[in-house]
Amino acid sequence: MSRVGKIPVTIENGVTATVTADEVIVKGPKGEAKQKLVPGIKITVNADAKEVVVERESDTKENRALHGLYRSLINNMMEGVTKGYEKKLRIMGAGYRVELQGTTLVMNCGFGHPVKFDAPAGIEIEVPKSTSREYMDFIVRGIDKQRVGQVASQLRAVRPPNLYKGKGIRYFDENVRRLEGKSFGAGKK
Repeated sequence: MSRVGKIPVTIENGVTATVTADEVIVKGPKGEAKQKLVPGIKITVNADAKEVVVERESDTKENRALHGLYRSLINNMMEGVTKGYEKKLRIMGAGYRVELQGTTLVMNCGFGHPVKFDAPAGIEIEVPKSTSREYMDFIVRGIDKQRVGQVASQLRAVRPPNLYKGKGIRYFDENVRRLEGKSFGAGKK
């Protein structure tokens, strides 16, 4: 048995989970999440015990790998529809800033033109008021953990942090190791 896969997923109050022939649907206060099923994984909803149990039909290598994966995916869906997920990003640099125009994020990050990023459906971007001249923070929110991470990664890829100057877009908790620049004349006598 998979250590992760054998733990049942508890159903929170206000959340409903249903299993159809080919997908799992979880509905909660923040929205609805769906996950396609693969053959070899069996999911049952125990409404009395308020839990979802994931089982595998055989002990093939693929089914053993998918057992824990599907349990984690369903658990992430439960957490997403109740609490939601968020990734905080920070843009650093002189003149670097972000601004929200409707659902479009406009980033001024050192290019000759502003970079516009349209938030996909199900993703919300928030830009709180900044009090610092050195950096601005912005937040990506949603109920799907994978999509929130993907959008945050795409935003970071617009201008990754420079290792020499520290400018660019980074995750809020990311530690960027700064490199020392060239030293001219060192070692000459």
